[in-house]
Amino acid sequence: MTFRGHMQNGVVILDEPAVLPEGCAVRVELEQPADDIRSLREGLLAFAGTVTDWPQDMARNHDHYIHGTPKR
Repeated sequence: MTFRGHMQNGVVILDEPAVLPEGCAVRVELEQPADDIRSLREGLLAFAGTVTDWPQDMARNHDHYIHGTPKR
């Protein structure tokens, strides 16, 4: 079960009301701020140039190789 919340005066405040059994164990994980997460562009650039066995005209004839349409 996952709950979302925020800190207020050193106490975790849940965003939605929840009834939890007294004494139950809980775990709190901090979410990373959005600026610490790599952008989609940065993530995709990690793969740039890693595929070496594709045809020379893959970009031009993508639909042919992926979907079987006639080559351009």
